[in-house]
Amino acid sequence: MKRVVVVICDGLRADMVRPEWTPELCQLAGVSRVFNRHRSVFPSTTRTTAASIATGCHPARHGLEGNCVALDEGNGLTAISVGPAGFRERLRKVTGQTLRVPTLSERLVDHGGAVVFSNVSPGAAYFHDPDGHGFVYHRSGSFGPGMRKIETDEHLDVSHDAAGDTEMTARFCDEVLMQRKPAYALLWQCEPDHTQHASPLGSPEHLDVIRAADTNAGRVARVVEQLNASGEDIMLIVASDHGHETVSRAIPLTDMLVEAGLKESDSSSDVVVASNGLSAHLYFAEDARSRVAEVVSFLEQVDGIAQVFSGDQLIELGHLADTALAISVITERDRSENAYGIPGISIAIDDPLHYDTNLGCGQHGGLGPYEQNPFLMIKGGGFAAGSQYTDESSAVDLAPTILRHLDVAGDGMDGGPLVRE
Repeated sequence: MKRVVVVICDGLRADMVRPEWTPELCQLAGVSRVFNRHRSVFPSTTRTTAASIATGCHPARHGLEGNCVALDEGNGLTAISVGPAGFRERLRKVTGQTLRVPTLSERLVDHGGAVVFSNVSPGAAYFHDPDGHGFVYHRSGSFGPGMRKIETDEHLDVSHDAAGDTEMTARFCDEVLMQRKPAYALLWQCEPDHTQHASPLGSPEHLDVIRAADTNAGRVARVVEQLNASGEDIMLIVASDHGHETVSRAIPLTDMLVEAGLKESDSSSDVVVASNGLSAHLYFAEDARSRVAEVVSFLEQVDGIAQVFSGDQLIELGHLADTALAISVITERDRSENAYGIPGISIAIDDPLHYDTNLGCGQHGGLGPYEQNPFLMIKGGGFAAGSQYTDESSAVDLAPTILRHLDVAGDGMDGGPLVRE
């Protein structure tokens, strides 16, 4: 029986997969195909990348533009966090849909089905299957086909931390892998990302949750090995969605635009800043579009802004160039080390909607070399064991790779199946 099992260690950058910190992952790498230049999407955030992994598409195609987006719910553009459980219904009400393209769960309805176990934000979890084609289990609410809410003991009731990841992993192995056996099973841990936002990279607290995530990944790998030895044909993908860099300071971009006379007020809907940590999207109301060029010129002079993207440059980043999203910015960074010897220091964009930007701790969302440095290894499915792929790969390549193993068509995707050997 062909199946695919995916394990995501959220936020674990590739250079932190080391024998002393992640012995299980290092052992697995030795018998897998390792992708040495794996990349996230832009912005390099969990919610956007989750949608890209689920669809094989960049945000221009699937429509989820960041951890934070701007929507007009009747009173002008407003920055809204994608994280809360209710966001998908707010998006559906405004746009008439959730994601614009099919997810793996939808494509696999008649091909063995999909089960998702996730311990990150509700938004990131639900956009693997926002329309209820398969099963999604999350501490904020679990759902089955047809958006049937699961309210019995079957619901995933775990804590949002390493202990919750471990409890979730145990149930995933016993119930999903050994008993239910869907064609596609995804386990998405919240660690080490959750702790990295609140603790310095390389600190004892950070290393503890890396080890916990590593142990959980190893447990899944052993169950898959056992099942394959019994005659199954399971392809195992173990990866992360993005990396992290250390925050040095934050730019109050909204306040700066107001002070420069380019935005009417902090709460106005003419120009809206949607922070994605180490990057930001700027949305413009129709009657403010004439200001785009002036805002671009202003942003290019802001201390701490590294690059400003607009027009066709947005297309190159995987976004559309003809929507309210008119500008994206990334911040300055360098390869200097923090107090624990971890390289990668970046500037953040102030974000009033989230509380995960802390000076001296981890953050992501841009194009920095360490936040765009997730890891990827694949075992089984015809991938050459103990081999390395040195060309670039992307999060959008996972869905077509999964469908190829399951002998299901993967048309209409931005990514392509990964090279096996």
